[in-house]
Amino acid sequence: MKRKIVIGSRGSDLALWQANHVKSRLEAIGLKSEIKIIKTQGDSFFNLSFSKLEGKGFFTKELEEELLGGTIDLAVHSHKDLPTESPEGLRIAAVSEREDPTELLLIHKDFVDVVRPLSVRYNGIVGTSSARRRVQFKSLRPDVDFEELRGNVPTRIQKLRDGEYHAIILAKAGVARLGLDLSDFHVEEIDPVEMIPAPAQGVLALQIREKDTELFDVLQQINDKNVAETIGIERKVLNLFDGGCHMPLGVFCKKEGPHFQVWTSMAEDEDDFPSRLFIETDSIEGLPERILEHYKKKKNTIKSLFISRELSEDSYFARALKKFNLDIEDRSLIRTFPIINAFDSYILKKVDWIFFNSKNGVENFFRMEPVIPKKIKFGVMGRGSEQELRQHGRIPDFVGDSGDIREVAEHLLPFVKGKSVLFPQAKESLRTIQNQLGEQIVSTDLPVYETIHTSDIGQSSADIMIFTSPSNVEAYLQNNNVIFMNQKVIAIGKSTGNKLEEFGYTNYVIPYSPDEIGLAEAVFGLL
Repeated sequence: MKRKIVIGSRGSDLALWQANHVKSRLEAIGLKSEIKIIKTQGDSFFNLSFSKLEGKGFFTKELEEELLGGTIDLAVHSHKDLPTESPEGLRIAAVSEREDPTELLLIHKDFVDVVRPLSVRYNGIVGTSSARRRVQFKSLRPDVDFEELRGNVPTRIQKLRDGEYHAIILAKAGVARLGLDLSDFHVEEIDPVEMIPAPAQGVLALQIREKDTELFDVLQQINDKNVAETIGIERKVLNLFDGGCHMPLGVFCKKEGPHFQVWTSMAEDEDDFPSRLFIETDSIEGLPERILEHYKKKKNTIKSLFISRELSEDSYFARALKKFNLDIEDRSLIRTFPIINAFDSYILKKVDWIFFNSKNGVENFFRMEPVIPKKIKFGVMGRGSEQELRQHGRIPDFVGDSGDIREVAEHLLPFVKGKSVLFPQAKESLRTIQNQLGEQIVSTDLPVYETIHTSDIGQSSADIMIFTSPSNVEAYLQNNNVIFMNQKVIAIGKSTGNKLEEFGYTNYVIPYSPDEIGLAEAVFGLL
């Protein structure tokens, strides 16, 4: 192909980075190109929320008009800005690799409180113009307030630096592409499993004229087909929800081996608590339609739920279930008791990591007020253990966010391989994570508590039964007369599921993440 390609781009630093990235990709396959800067409507509407702009063409219309007029050959877009249907005469010829779709939470250092989830101080002011981000953040931190945040990425960061907000939320992709210095902020990454991103977040779309088949064929050399497949599901869900720009909607799809994993978060408006759905499947045939159907169906067949844990009224799980008017029976079937009051502090001098399998492990370890060397890093299983660790002023360096202990061990191994790891745990622990890591670490077990079954277990007739630990399963099922009568069963992790199987029960659901968000997703999936 001999002609020089004219690339159309907005003029912001991020848009120009994206255009130059595509330009370098074209040069790598032998295409010469130049960049033409085009101003869009979205660059002029400084007082209108992004939630009213994204996905409706405010950042793309002028680029598309120049494409149709022939003054440019290729437009580079942030894919999430595009309407779900291309204008007549245009098409998406290729998509880029996907930059990390994680959200970044930047907190002014004067307003950090690591004891609280997401580390923003109580009643903090968070800057974002995304309804999707507001709704999901509010579900985790109902005390915070939000204010509109406009401008390009450097401008938004400077507003935080100037103290206009206590914290702001940005897409990690944009910050990473610009290589911005964030050293004067407290920075936390919010995993896409925790805060579900916008459909196609982190992906660039290369748009051309529909009749330009020559350019289309050449662009297939830089088209990421795997990304196109996964974001195709996300964008189809967005389309089925009628565009979704006014609806706080997040969709994230990833492929793990032969399996597609899809997370959806949807609220009716900014005052609604988001309903989250997780689906894992080997086939994408009809998958977006299946997601839409689940949200549209009336949830009236399940009336009650049992969970083997006491819930506070302000817990995420309790608030997530309020809209479904379920009768909730929350009671633990076990009690925990500390079994040591002190240990040889010399142990900690030899340790590189401390890993907690449960909130009880965290609580009973810190009850002894250990003096912890600064070099030690912390790992936890699930966000419940993370929050307990935060209560002691520590932020974990690793959070296992899967209900499958094998996946957690796989993700943890690069951090701890060849290291010495201390495991504060229950007496007679199953040692699941240690068994998975095996001889690749130097492990030290530290029993700090034991569990005892309560005397009055009782049988529940709830429609959904949730077991939060192997000990609770054992306490409930040790009476051979106990059976599940058409009840749906959720086990918070694989170890808990294995304990169910020991009692001959195999028909259960494991949430993707071993925490209250994962439990809420699993319950919504069963309703």
